[in-house]
Amino acid sequence: MTFIMVNSPVDTERDRRWQAVMQRDAAADGTFVYAVLTTGVYCRPSCPSRKAKPENVSFHDSPQDAEAAGYRPCKRCVPDTSSPSPVAALVERVCRIIEQADESLSLIELAEKVDLSPSYLHHRFKAVTGLTPRAYAMAHQTRRVREALSDQDSDVTQAIHSAGFRSSGRFYENADAMLGMTPTAYKRGGRDIAIVFALGECSLGSVLVACSERGVCAILLGDDPDTLIHDLQDQFPEAELDAGGSHFKNWVAQVIGLIDDPALGTDLPLDIRGTAFQQRVWQALREIPVGTTASYTEIAERIGSPAAARAVARACAANPLAVAIPCHRVVRRNGELSGYRWGIERKRALLQREADA
Repeated sequence: MTFIMVNSPVDTERDRRWQAVMQRDAAADGTFVYAVLTTGVYCRPSCPSRKAKPENVSFHDSPQDAEAAGYRPCKRCVPDTSSPSPVAALVERVCRIIEQADESLSLIELAEKVDLSPSYLHHRFKAVTGLTPRAYAMAHQTRRVREALSDQDSDVTQAIHSAGFRSSGRFYENADAMLGMTPTAYKRGGRDIAIVFALGECSLGSVLVACSERGVCAILLGDDPDTLIHDLQDQFPEAELDAGGSHFKNWVAQVIGLIDDPALGTDLPLDIRGTAFQQRVWQALREIPVGTTASYTEIAERIGSPAAARAVARACAANPLAVAIPCHRVVRRNGELSGYRWGIERKRALLQREADA
């Protein structure tokens, strides 16, 4: 699809893509290209070339569309190849530095390694990844400490230091949010952690609702109850999984009611754990009104990271609480349905009944 050239500079300046061009936003690379009438060239949004006048700019969904309109690729940013932009390549390099470091690095230390100012690095890194360098490092350390704790030959202290934490105190400050339990309990596979769960049937198939001492920690949808139980067991292989009593089954009934009639809402306590970025995304999803949808880009803008649409999509895919955190209300920018952890047809059905509510 090719967009007709915008002749009005006002119209161009109101287009969100123009803001990406003005900011040379590497996170927008691959989502569109822009062409300049006076040069006959089209570029990536992050191209370092001299900024064009808005009245001479048109936007195109792909390099093929731009070339079909008579434009040729820029030789500086090479938009007709899949190679990353210079900024994206820089951020990729910083990611590798973070991942390979023996201990966490400060923003100043990272900036020195790539010969940039801390503020510029912070801005560009967040624009591409949707996370600050510190949040990315914390997410990487979380993965490392989870892997280390799974090693039966290492103790908790060894796991903490091998993951790159400079001190045990700093780790324990974040351990609960990172692991959802104490490090010792995680190392034991959730042993002695009580998780109450119950199964039910709803109009979308089977549903499993699980609860920790803090609230509902999982709502899973599927075709086979046994598969849902295995999914929960895989997450906490040594946890004490108990079938809930009549009180808890009332919670399951509330979840089923929410699925069948979204307008009812729910006041169930939720035990929501994730990275700082995921928490921001999931909170934004809960603020989408019943019967409406939002695009990944719109959610990214609402949480203050307008270039992080792809990271928003990943956070939606990691959502552990179907329906309660309504990731099904997020669609592509053109309104089409995108993937859904519990099946695209369930997403379609949920949106349809919400529209009818």
